[in-house]
Amino acid sequence: MNTLNKYLIKQSFIPFLLSVAVITTVLFLQFLIRAVDRFLGKGLDVLTIFEYLYLNLAWIIALSVPMSLLISSVMTFGRMAQNNEITALKSAGINFFNIIKPSLWFGTLIAISLCIFNNFILPEMNYNARLLAKDIYSKKPEISIEPGYFIDMIPQYTIIVKNIDDKLLSDIKIFSKNKKTEQTSIYADTGSISSDGNIITIDLKDGEIHEIDLNDFDYYRKIKFQSHKIMISLKDLMLNRSESDNKTDREMKVSEMIIQIKKNKESIFKIHQRIENVKIEIGLSTLPETKDEIVNEFKKLKEKATINTNKNNESLISNNEIKENILFLNNSQRQLENELNLIENYVKTNNKFKVEIHKKFTLALACILFTLVGAPLGILVKKGGMTIASGLSIAFFLIYYILLIWGEQLADRNLINPGLGSWIPNIILFLIGILLIIYSNKRN
Repeated sequence: MNTLNKYLIKQSFIPFLLSVAVITTVLFLQFLIRAVDRFLGKGLDVLTIFEYLYLNLAWIIALSVPMSLLISSVMTFGRMAQNNEITALKSAGINFFNIIKPSLWFGTLIAISLCIFNNFILPEMNYNARLLAKDIYSKKPEISIEPGYFIDMIPQYTIIVKNIDDKLLSDIKIFSKNKKTEQTSIYADTGSISSDGNIITIDLKDGEIHEIDLNDFDYYRKIKFQSHKIMISLKDLMLNRSESDNKTDREMKVSEMIIQIKKNKESIFKIHQRIENVKIEIGLSTLPETKDEIVNEFKKLKEKATINTNKNNESLISNNEIKENILFLNNSQRQLENELNLIENYVKTNNKFKVEIHKKFTLALACILFTLVGAPLGILVKKGGMTIASGLSIAFFLIYYILLIWGEQLADRNLINPGLGSWIPNIILFLIGILLIIYSNKRN
């Protein structure tokens, strides 16, 4: 690497680090303001809060890195143009492409790193962040009871009360849950709830306990009581960490999504086999492909099935047979409609997976394209420093992100090919970059 390339890369590196730090901080503070409500009143320990914030840094970094490259490119080449360094380099016989080539190599290195990050680190952190958010949301530090509403926050029981007068509860019903062998129901006229240390006590007065064996319904026991206490450990009300859950498309690696796409295609193939069997049973040569076509086709079949006499007014089939035929056609119609719904859902799910696979690479490649756009843009702007660079970069990034979301939605709805929908923003960005390079090269 010659001295000029080292100099140009160094000029890009420092503004890039500064931009990453500033943008990441801004996005993180915005997220923190929105997330504060999730922490309030939950009694979370500091480590859990820091873990939640750390896990959400992943998607913030995935957004801030491409934007930072755009800002740093505009700043770097804008400063060089302002100081007439670009003019001096071109006067020395160095063409415009060789001037911006080191920045493109730097952008390529960042793109490769971001591609690895998006495929291996980001999905795992998104997955763990969602599980932790779910656990935090469901955490209840204390029991809050409202009359007429089921209280389902206690692991062992579901509670409902009719009235609350100060701290006195009346007409209390408690049902056991998560028990596969027996069902317990407790009824009490009055009661109260108190806490002492790590124990919550439900003190019931004048009631009955009903127990039934779910494996043997002949076993039933009824117990009357004047006083009965239920002791609950506060640990049962603290944060419970989920161990596993289904992953969404943004929480899966490319290899995982490819496997899921194959499984969905196998399911679609099986559905088509079931549809073919229905077609044979009905006796259709061709099968309608849309729900409206199915409704119209079966309407004709039902009209034929209701014809009970021939031209000589002779009875062909009995009324019972007609009813059976209509019932069979109705069941077949519902089955076909359900099968088409399943196919549509599988196709949409596969499109989401395909879009997400492409996005892991399009967002990474955008780092190179933002450098391609930022370099000539900075030369054209020249003055303005951080303010102008940030404003132009944010505008370009917002346009890019809007196009990305637009393409993603069209692909999810199966209106365009998932690959095309994902790569449209990059294609447009590439064309803009080429036009800016040609224009800036003519002006300088």
